[in-house]
Amino acid sequence: MDGLLLAAFFFTVYLLIASIFNQPLFNYDDLFFDTDAKLWRTRFATESYRDYFERPVHPLVLMVVRPFVWIISLFLKGDTFYATVVLVALTGGLSVFLAWYFVKETTGSSLYAALIGALFGGSTSQMIFGSFMETYVFLGAAALIFIVLLLKDMPAYTLVLTGIAAFGITISNFAQTVFAHILVKRNIKQWIIYGAIVTVLVFPLNILNNYIYPNASPYFWDFKALGWEEKNVFPVNVQRANYLGRVMVMSSFVAPEPLLLKEYPPILKVWMFRASIRKAPMQIGQYYGWFETSVAYLWLGFVALGGLLFLKNLRKQDMRFPLTFIVTILFYFALHLRYGKDVFLYAANWTYAITLFLALAWQEFSKKRWFQFSLLGFVSLMLVNNTRLILFMLTAAFLHTR
Repeated sequence: MDGLLLAAFFFTVYLLIASIFNQPLFNYDDLFFDTDAKLWRTRFATESYRDYFERPVHPLVLMVVRPFVWIISLFLKGDTFYATVVLVALTGGLSVFLAWYFVKETTGSSLYAALIGALFGGSTSQMIFGSFMETYVFLGAAALIFIVLLLKDMPAYTLVLTGIAAFGITISNFAQTVFAHILVKRNIKQWIIYGAIVTVLVFPLNILNNYIYPNASPYFWDFKALGWEEKNVFPVNVQRANYLGRVMVMSSFVAPEPLLLKEYPPILKVWMFRASIRKAPMQIGQYYGWFETSVAYLWLGFVALGGLLFLKNLRKQDMRFPLTFIVTILFYFALHLRYGKDVFLYAANWTYAITLFLALAWQEFSKKRWFQFSLLGFVSLMLVNNTRLILFMLTAAFLHTR
C-alpha cells in the first residue's frame, strides 16, 4: 500500500506539470532541455506519426506506446492528447512504484523503500521526464521493469518482451538489459539465447511497425539515415567530462538554476547543459543561491556516504545488482562524452541506477532512525528546491506565451 500511495502522489504531481508544459501552445522542439515535445506530441497523439527528423533509432516506439494511448483515450471520450498526458504521468508513477518495490524486496523495509521512492520520484529527472511527452519516461520504466523481473527470477519470455520494448523505444537502451542480464543471472548460455531471440525478433517487428504506421521512420538497419545524428556528436574533452559528471550525479537529482537561452527559434529556451555549438562556449546550470547550494552539498554528502559504505562492504554483499548499476552508469557516461547537446535530456537512463545503487549502499543504515530522519529531511528540501525549477520554467513559459 505504501508504494501505491507514493506512486499515486507522484502521478498527481507529474500530471499537473504535464498538463501545463505539453500544451500545443509550445509549438517548437528543444524548448525545455532539448526535448522534442512537439514531435512526440504529434507522433503519439495525432495521425501525423511520421518522424520528421527521419531517425531510425526508435524502430518500434509507435507499437509500444500508441496502443496504451488508445486504451486510455477510451475513458476520455477519444481525446488522445490528454490520454498521452495521462500515460506519461502514469508511467512516471509506475517508475516510482518499481523503485519502491525493488528496495522493499531487497532490504525488507517498507519505510526505507518509501524514502528511496520519494527520493527518486522527486528527483529533477523524474519531475521533468515523468511529465514531458518524450520517450525517456518509457525507457526508464522499461529498465526498472527489467530489473524487477530479474530480481523475481521471472520467466525468460518476460525478459525478452521487455528487452524488445527497450530496443524498440530507443536502440541504445537495449544495452541496459544486456548488462543487467549477464551481471545478475551470470549465465552465458541464457544471455546468448536472450540476445539472439531479441535480435531475431526486432527485424520483423520493425517491418510490422512500418506496415501499421507507413513511413513512420526509416528501418533501423538503414545506416545512411543515422547521418542526422552527427549534429549531436561532439569532441571529447576534460570540460565536457566534468560537466557531464555534474549533470549525472548532481543536476539529475538537485536542480540548479538552469540556463536561459535566447536563440533560434526566437523564444526563450530552458536547458541544463549546452554543448559548445558554433564556437559558443560550453555552459551548465549553476547553484547560485544559498538554499540550492546547501541542498546540492547535502546531496553530495549522501552520495559520498554511499560510496564509502559500498567500498566498506565490498566483500560482504551480493554484487550482482550494484555492478549492474555501476556498468549502466559508466556506459551512459562514455556514450554522452560524445553524444548530446543537453545531456540532461538522457537523465532517465541513469537516475534510477544511481538511486538504486545508493539505496543498496546505504542499506546498513536503513533501519536507523537518525538516517531515516536525515533522508526524509533531505528529500523534503530537494522537493522544495526542484519545485523552484518548475516555477522558473513557468516564468519562461509566461514570457513565451506573451
